Amino acid sequence: MKKPILVVMAAGMGSRYGGLKQMDPMGKNGEIIMDYSLYDAHLAGFERVVFVIKRELYEDFHRLVGVKAEKIMQVAYAFQELSDLPEGFSVPQGRQKPWGTGHAVLAARDKIDAPFAVINADDYYGRQAFASIYQFLVSPPVQKEDVQPLPLAMVAYILRNTLTENGSVSRGVCQVENGYLVDICERTRIEKTAGGARFTEDGGATYRPMDPESLVSMNLWGFPRRMVEELWARFPVFLEKTMRENPLKGEFFLPFAVNDLLTEKKARVQVLSSRDQWYGVTYQEDKPMVSAALRKMAEEEFYPSPLWGEM
Repeated sequence: MKKPILVVMAAGMGSRYGGLKQMDPMGKNGEIIMDYSLYDAHLAGFERVVFVIKRELYEDFHRLVGVKAEKIMQVAYAFQELSDLPEGFSVPQGRQKPWGTGHAVLAARDKIDAPFAVINADDYYGRQAFASIYQFLVSPPVQKEDVQPLPLAMVAYILRNTLTENGSVSRGVCQVENGYLVDICERTRIEKTAGGARFTEDGGATYRPMDPESLVSMNLWGFPRRMVEELWARFPVFLEKTMRENPLKGEFFLPFAVNDLLTEKKARVQVLSSRDQWYGVTYQEDKPMVSAALRKMAEEEFYPSPLWGEM
């Protein structure tokens, strides 16, 4: 059995946050959010990690993250670059925005040779979430290459637990039946309100209410190795449309690809539940709350302090 791989998407520059939020200290001893994810993933059983980063960040990233990760995992790096496109496509003039989370996974395609989990670098997912996704990835259906439809999984969180007081967020809103995903819709501007939540699709001209108890994806996915081929096959279709309609900002989101597979009945997505609280930093103003939560967990000895001093 090939042991699962953890893929960490860390190529985003955190434009709304105002800096490299992936490397901003949060814990009492300078720990960053990613440190806690690596710690929890290691406890769950992950032994290999692939960091997807920008090439120009390699030296700083290796110094601040990689050196610590190497204490507990085999570490590899993949570079997400705008020019990494299928034959026949080129980067539109003026494009600076990365191609999205689906493209981030494709950046690591040569490093993925086993079932894999995908996470954002700047989200705190919780220990139970990693344990659940690891157990899914070592199950026989995921390990076999010929199982149809594709066995996928995601860890879902309650929307109200993922919102910020300081601005809008993007979330994949999920419809779930009997423990499996039926549909996922990417909402790119969701805001917290006094009574719950709302979203807009026209830049704020109009808003529609949302159920704050909705289940949402925070990009914690579990995939068999064959998902890489599915993403690569679908990327040109996305590019053809985006080059016409939104060449400077269109993104190839993982939820879009998963939803297409569901529509085509080529995949089943098991929705895993987690009792853990999700924490994330989208804006600078979010940092005090997240930092306080992580420090409290250290004080309660849920995590050692310093975190890496126990490794």
